[in-house]
Amino acid sequence: MANTPQAKKRARQNERRAAVNKMRRTGIRTELRKVEEALAAGDKDAAAAALKAAQPKLMRGVTKGIYHKNTAARKMSRLSSRVKALG
Repeated sequence: MANTPQAKKRARQNERRAAVNKMRRTGIRTELRKVEEALAAGDKDAAAAALKAAQPKLMRGVTKGIYHKNTAARKMSRLSSRVKALG
């Protein structure tokens, strides 16, 4: 348990940051799931549109420290190649 005032403040800040990061991560996963669902349905136009919408959110997650740069690049690369192969 935090004893000093600074440690107590850091604990409060960490709680808030964790909640914000969880919200962002959930939003990114939702966007990625939309791409996956469009791919599963075989709808190339919907998959391409969902991918285009997911890309900025995923890159924003990188700048906010939720995902590593290479992780986001790998996810985008794999999804875009699947969308491209759908044609």
